[in-house]
Amino acid sequence: MRGNNRSWFAKGMRDAIPIALGYLAVSFTLGIAAKNAGFTPFQAFLVSFTNNASAGEFAGFTLIAAGGGYLEVAILILITNARYLLMSCALSQKLPPDTPMIQRLLLSYDVTDELFGISVAVPGKLNPYYSFGAYTVALPGWAFGTLFGTLMGSILPANIVSALSVGLYGMFLAIIIPPARKNKILAGVVLISMGASFAFTKLPVIHTLSTGTRTILLTILIAGGAAILFPVNEEEEDAKSTESSVLNNNSKEASHES
Repeated sequence: MRGNNRSWFAKGMRDAIPIALGYLAVSFTLGIAAKNAGFTPFQAFLVSFTNNASAGEFAGFTLIAAGGGYLEVAILILITNARYLLMSCALSQKLPPDTPMIQRLLLSYDVTDELFGISVAVPGKLNPYYSFGAYTVALPGWAFGTLFGTLMGSILPANIVSALSVGLYGMFLAIIIPPARKNKILAGVVLISMGASFAFTKLPVIHTLSTGTRTILLTILIAGGAAILFPVNEEEEDAKSTESSVLNNNSKEASHES
């Protein structure tokens, strides 16, 4: 059994190498945001090591830089990272029934989009040691990338730091644009979010609210409204996923034959 756990751990480490490299690059710009919010390199490293979530961390750093209070930061990060609760529930269904509670808790520590993706893709039941191996490689990549970004933010000239700060916005555009091009509803939600965010800075009374409170309101109203008006059909999504998997397998077989 231990040998089997070791092999799964090693496989998780191998599969997470590309993720770690991506994390290292992306979190570098997050470190710049942490520096702008007044964090020391060690503090930024600690934040990323304990909260491996790009959107949540960026929202937190931005709100802290704007002078947001503890409660605002807590609520905003809770809302931003709420999807990880659903991912954790889904991941728990792949675990063997006899998985110890301590392993379940450790597994929930670093559920991110990418690590969740490779974990649920494991055929059959998930050996927790696969995810543990992936965490061992991916998490340091994220934390050290943030550390390096904060260090460089302390060394580089202010104009270069300002230019690098744009990198994180570019990352979010890269996340938003591809799915928005495929889904008109999602594209509409993105445009509405942009317009509403601008309107909230101008509307009477609302513009007097803090940045964090406005962001929380927008997130709840727009995300909640979209979920009610345009619920996702799970059967259609499963069919699309199955079709995509079949096409990928066929293309792989064709490449092997050629």
